[in-house]
Amino acid sequence: MKEYYIDTKELKSYCKDLKVGDKVYLSGTVYTARDAAHKRIFELINAGKALPFDIKNAVIYYAGPTPTPDNLPIGSCGPTTSGRMDVYTPKLLDMGLCATVGKGERSPEVIEAIKRNGAVYLCAIGGAGALAALSITSCKVIAFDDLGCESVKKLEFKDFPLTVAIDSDGSNLFVH
Repeated sequence: MKEYYIDTKELKSYCKDLKVGDKVYLSGTVYTARDAAHKRIFELINAGKALPFDIKNAVIYYAGPTPTPDNLPIGSCGPTTSGRMDVYTPKLLDMGLCATVGKGERSPEVIEAIKRNGAVYLCAIGGAGALAALSITSCKVIAFDDLGCESVKKLEFKDFPLTVAIDSDGSNLFVH
């Protein structure tokens, strides 16, 4: 297993090299989206409207940060169970999404879409949202403000610790 320090702008070029179990310290722009935001994103897609961010080579973090305390860029920001977004993920990967970040297993359909698109699934440590927040340098709501913690946010990561859980070949950390 290897360690990589990767900027999100370069992540797509690394996807073929990343293998299950590799450690990735991710820096750069990442977007949050959970269940309610995914539903709204798909309403935009189905209506032929522009998305709140460019999906091409983007990274989505399944997270709903807590309110931001004074003098910090973000509140606690741990991963949400990824399987809840599995119904949406294949289409987003087919549209150019580079990676997703969350916790837990993914469906066979998502794994096939990861392979088909040369993407990766990265896992963050569940239950450590306050620790994860230490690797986030900024947070800005960019869409669906009415959804509160589930709004789409543009985050800036700095060496956010992740593990490759499903690689572009379809190898899966969750298969024994």
